[in-house]
Amino acid sequence: MEITRPQRFILALVCAVAVSTIYAIQPVLEVASTGLGLARGSSGWLIAAGQLGYFAGLAVLVPLGDVADRRRLITVHLALTALGASVVSVAPNGAVAMTGLLIAGLFAVVVQVTVAYVAAIAGPGERGRAIGAVTSGVVTGILGARVLAGFLGEVLGWRVVYALLAALCVALAVIVRVMFGSDRRDRGLRYVDAMVSMGRLVRTDRLLLSRGLIALLLFASFGTLWSGLALPLGAPPWHLGTADIGLFGLAGLAGALGAARAGRWADSGRAQAITGSALVVLTLSWALIARAEVNLWLLVVGIVLLDFAVQAVHVSSQHLLTGAHSTRAGSVIGAYMTFYSLGSALGAITTTRAYGIWGWVGCCWCGAAYSVSALILWGLVQVVGKFRRGAASPPCRRPGCEDAMDLES
Repeated sequence: MEITRPQRFILALVCAVAVSTIYAIQPVLEVASTGLGLARGSSGWLIAAGQLGYFAGLAVLVPLGDVADRRRLITVHLALTALGASVVSVAPNGAVAMTGLLIAGLFAVVVQVTVAYVAAIAGPGERGRAIGAVTSGVVTGILGARVLAGFLGEVLGWRVVYALLAALCVALAVIVRVMFGSDRRDRGLRYVDAMVSMGRLVRTDRLLLSRGLIALLLFASFGTLWSGLALPLGAPPWHLGTADIGLFGLAGLAGALGAARAGRWADSGRAQAITGSALVVLTLSWALIARAEVNLWLLVVGIVLLDFAVQAVHVSSQHLLTGAHSTRAGSVIGAYMTFYSLGSALGAITTTRAYGIWGWVGCCWCGAAYSVSALILWGLVQVVGKFRRGAASPPCRRPGCEDAMDLES
């Protein structure tokens, strides 16, 4: 089945809007926490609530994609994400707002269900392009939410941001129901079996483990930048405000969208070359980002390169994983994204600690260390994979086998 360009756009928009419900609170955190009566030291829980919900959704909801009709799951999850966003928009206090964010984060895993749906209905020759187009919506949501929420929050109030996201989720649920067909495939697998399969994949599948560990380091580097960037930009000599800082998300958005072509490269069998090259670019980008305190133009170029590299590796990894596990795409993507979630949290934690001790240069050393570690891991995987293929008799022909990593070697 061929996915049309309008369909790719709608599914990318689904991902962008859903993930925005988690990240839109960040640029309006200070004003939202004040309006909800939260102490400064407790405001971080507004961010944590969405992340905790998302992590729980990855574990318990994403495997449903291997059991139920994914189109129906997308519509239901969008409706429930809208419910969570609506609760946030009218919350009278911090506890209710956190509950709404928890609900929104829980069902924002519609992103992973959408990617699995695309991987299932797209033909093998266009799977990478389709995944690349749809997952570009994820980064669009993460970065675009910073710009849009910062602007709307300043002009109309932070509650309007979540009211708008709720309305968009409802509208998209209706559009998906009308525009897309059912996910016709054998769904004999039970939910318990899907959960067990997901756990077994994490323990035993070398492709998933290697790509998952790369994702953990990749998004730790990504999180180091975006969780800490406001610190040097708000300090001397720049003294930028929240809305101005949010505009830097446009640079990241440009880089991420530029990497949409990575899916086509992966379709042509160059997923490994893309990964290695992008990790080199990611590492080099930190040399430019480290100049943030003296030159904003170098920072902008560094942001574009970093987000291009992160998205290119992310798309390539999902292309390989869904190709190798086409009948269990939901479980494998859910397991893979748990590494992503942990990496994002790791980057957020280390960047604030590093900034307090060494300043922005220390943050950049941490971000570069994560990217170098990912590059070394990728290189080791290639060496071990070639050794195993050379020793194998007969040679391994499973899709993605070139990524296999022998944990005992």
